[in-house]
Amino acid sequence: MRAVGKISREDYEAVIVPLVEDAARDGRRLRCLCRIGPDFQGMTPGAVWEDVEIGLRALRSFDGCAVVSDIGWIREATRLAGFLMPCPVRVFSDRDRDKAVDWLSSLPEGVGVTHRLVPESGVVVVEIAEPLRAADFDALALTVDSWLDTHARLQGVVIRARAIHGWENIAGLVRHIRFVRDHHRKVNRVALAVDGRLAALVPSVAEHFVHAEVRSFGYDGLDDAIAWTAASTN
Repeated sequence: MRAVGKISREDYEAVIVPLVEDAARDGRRLRCLCRIGPDFQGMTPGAVWEDVEIGLRALRSFDGCAVVSDIGWIREATRLAGFLMPCPVRVFSDRDRDKAVDWLSSLPEGVGVTHRLVPESGVVVVEIAEPLRAADFDALALTVDSWLDTHARLQGVVIRARAIHGWENIAGLVRHIRFVRDHHRKVNRVALAVDGRLAALVPSVAEHFVHAEVRSFGYDGLDDAIAWTAASTN
């Protein structure tokens, strides 16, 4: 997309809204590149409101956004807002438009976490390959809450990763904290199938913040981690 002149609510309704609604209807995710040049004259109040509405409704459908601009205040505002977004956001200069396209193309598809529920034991196995995003915890919460609708507790969670990747941005961190706050009293055991010295320290730190029993296993110890987590705590 390219922003030209003064952007109005009608512009959003004619261009942005159909893109978002079509993607939602087809189950597709979006990657956005927006070019903002010297001919950009700002947004009308109606456009600002439409931008907020679309953001609240559809931002979690985006895998990433690239803003291409040489305008100083646009670049700084994007960097600030991007840290709060649920998807990765990056700023590029106008001469680096091709790099922006390459960056968007290189982003992993969908969320950075896969998870599966083992219904016979009430254990969720989470596998992490990318820095965590808010959407990862939304998907995980949906699975866990569906289980808790018909069960008093979740037996356990197994987290597997080659290394601790951290969070994509502050939105991912906040959503992680919220997920732990809302669920840790309903989980019996947490196992970490993660390599690295930091992973080995997590159980001793976690006992001060969560009710679940926590134990660390190596990355190749997934089967042992699942077996321990599934075992009765009685």
